[in-house]
Amino acid sequence: MNSMKWILAAALMIALFRAPNIFAQDEKSQSAASDSQETNIRAYIELLRSDVKSEKTAILTETMQLNDDQAAKFWPIYRAYDLELQALNDQKLAGIQEYAKYYGDMSDETADELAKLALGLESKRNDLKTRYYEKIREQLGGVVAARFLQVENQMLMIVDLQIASLLPIVE
Repeated sequence: MNSMKWILAAALMIALFRAPNIFAQDEKSQSAASDSQETNIRAYIELLRSDVKSEKTAILTETMQLNDDQAAKFWPIYRAYDLELQALNDQKLAGIQEYAKYYGDMSDETADELAKLALGLESKRNDLKTRYYEKIREQLGGVVAARFLQVENQMLMIVDLQIASLLPIVE
């Protein structure tokens, strides 16, 4: 199981490896390359999502230890959760792209907006996990719901750490 977690983390690193390059480019080269870079980033993200979904499913299947009846109840709930999480992740990505856009010339106002966006998205993600914890608890009991929350939190922390390690601190 540990190897699967590292595979997930490595996949995220590969998808985000271009992020430092966004920050390192000067304004002229960034402007000239922005269209192709945007296309490449979108392609990497879509590839990553398909790979991550299969890896997440494998990790969840292994760690949730569900019998057939439990699995029949769990997976539809999880798929709905994952769709909502993906929408929040899209917003997070947009925030990261805004950060990259203004990184070299960050105003107090822009920094404040981006910080509030990040805090808001973190709050929404916690609300989402809470709602789905309750749904899973109602259908499958507290132990299975707690296991879901624990495994999901671990996977999200790995993703968050990978993203954070690639983003330079605001100047």
